[in-house]
Amino acid sequence: MTIMEFFGCTFIAFGPPFAMFLFTIARDPLRVIVLIASGFFWLLSLLLSSLLWFAVVPLRDKLVFGLVFSVMFQEAFRFLFYKLLRKADDGLQKVSQVTEAEHVTPRDISNKHIMAYVSGLGFGILSGAFSIVNVLADMAGPGTIGILGDSPYFFLASAFLTLCFILLHTFWGILFFNGLDKKRYWMIAYVVGTHMLVSCLTLLNKPTQSQPEPLYLASIIPGYLVLLVTGVLAFRTAGGSLYNIRAACSCRKGRFDID
Repeated sequence: MTIMEFFGCTFIAFGPPFAMFLFTIARDPLRVIVLIASGFFWLLSLLLSSLLWFAVVPLRDKLVFGLVFSVMFQEAFRFLFYKLLRKADDGLQKVSQVTEAEHVTPRDISNKHIMAYVSGLGFGILSGAFSIVNVLADMAGPGTIGILGDSPYFFLASAFLTLCFILLHTFWGILFFNGLDKKRYWMIAYVVGTHMLVSCLTLLNKPTQSQPEPLYLASIIPGYLVLLVTGVLAFRTAGGSLYNIRAACSCRKGRFDID
């Protein structure tokens, strides 16, 4: 039973991101490089957050302290990675001048939304991996949570929240980069504000003396509502529309009819 729970929660958390990586990034070496580099920048933000938590001894037991500064460091390193990508545009243009058989296309450089999407997914995958890897290790057994009175929904809630944050980081990357490119600073404020909001909502999952039961739905439902709004904004920002969706569906349907 524990193995089934392990694989089920793993597929919930990483199934959609793995599909996104497989179909949109894996065949393009340049996108893979950007994905890995963005993940490295997220790791640097985690390192600084850990150093700050370790240095400020009186506040080590205050979870909200570490959470707030972790969000701030993540957004700061998202900004630094944006600056790095813009500085490296000329070099990426030269790297992209290869044969089409290698699946590296110059349009990836000219269409900045692609790089924003890839870097956001890199942030999200590393964030999700570090947030749930220890939970997955415990999930494999022996035994299962809930036996000693803990909530039996902890693993499931963790998986859905991990998926939520991975997708949010992907959409946040698109909005953040576009906000800096077009000087739409409300987008940057939206990204930082919603990141802080959804992260703080996860504090409701920690039982306290005044709140003995974790409030998983109070964090999951608002988190996915923010995900829906952010996804629509990112879709529109990247140039998407209902007309494009209908056109793509029509083309695919016509191709299937021919086949």
